[in-house]
Amino acid sequence: MKRFLAGLLLASSISVAAASTALTFDEKTAERFAKLALACVGKEYPNKISHVLNSDKDVAPPRKLTPAFHGCYDWHSSVHGHWLLVRLLRTFPNASFAGAARDALRKSLTAENLKREAAYIRGEGRASFERPYGLAWLLQLCAELREWNNDQAREMSANLRPLEDAAVERLKTWLPKLSHPVRIGEHDQTAFGLGLMLDYARSTKNQSFAALVTDSARKFFLSDKDCPLGYEPSGEDFLSPCLAEADVMRRVLSREEFAKWLKEFLPQIPDMSEDTDPTTANWLPVVVSPDPSDPKLAHLDGLNLSRAWMLEGILSALPLDDPRCAALASAVELHRRAGLAAVTGVHYEGGHWLGSFAVYLTTRRGIQK
Repeated sequence: MKRFLAGLLLASSISVAAASTALTFDEKTAERFAKLALACVGKEYPNKISHVLNSDKDVAPPRKLTPAFHGCYDWHSSVHGHWLLVRLLRTFPNASFAGAARDALRKSLTAENLKREAAYIRGEGRASFERPYGLAWLLQLCAELREWNNDQAREMSANLRPLEDAAVERLKTWLPKLSHPVRIGEHDQTAFGLGLMLDYARSTKNQSFAALVTDSARKFFLSDKDCPLGYEPSGEDFLSPCLAEADVMRRVLSREEFAKWLKEFLPQIPDMSEDTDPTTANWLPVVVSPDPSDPKLAHLDGLNLSRAWMLEGILSALPLDDPRCAALASAVELHRRAGLAAVTGVHYEGGHWLGSFAVYLTTRRGIQK
């Protein structure tokens, strides 16, 4: 009987989550997210650059250093702001924002701009530039364009090839030398980057890169147990160290292997075979940013969004009768609602990047078909 009730509750939870997402993510909502990216992809200042100076010749404004991705406050946010526009154009090709989005992409992703971007990241002293976060998002942009059956997309994809090749080369050189994973909740986190890299490698059928990423994930995480979820979040997290690790491991393990691994890695997930009510158990509370106008404290608004898609990814990889599914589905919905409510655009500190996280979640980009 308990298993039967668990099944009913799971079906109800997943149905509610799916229905709610469908009601939330429509063309009107997509337009709101698109406007956030359109407002920043060409906005050069304020700008937080990560730039190594080798001489006076390296002193230049962002538009000269990285002509394609100089907006949205920093390079990686500009990259995933462009990804957002491509993703939404694929989803709503005839929306009111489509013309402006196409124009913005056409202006940024020129062959000349991207040759200069490739030359920039290959420059002296830039071996760690945007590694892995920004480079992983760049590969998502490349994959999105390759998957889109559209003439403009094919042109932009060809233009991106020099930068794409440079990014893959950089990551393939770095991963074998990385002796330990970085387990923080910000840009340098290893697990999240590996997940985006693996999705790219599989999408583009780059088998050697996929094998390297898969082997790296197994090397770093296969033996992990009892992740300290109770220590999360740190005050400036926008990624969960524990959930991101589980989200990449569900990509490399079979369903049965992952279910067993997850039991040892995250024993905190409520089990419906026990006397636990997953709709009320506060096993993973949502977070609230204490100051959305602060560039670092605003990270917590994004944590709810990334937790939601990671939880959904974990849920997607478990057997349907797994007793943890209902608790996961309930947590997905709570974090999804809290995360999307914070994507207001009132403060540029969050507005320049939260839209990308919202689109990644609502379009279920990370969930394998």
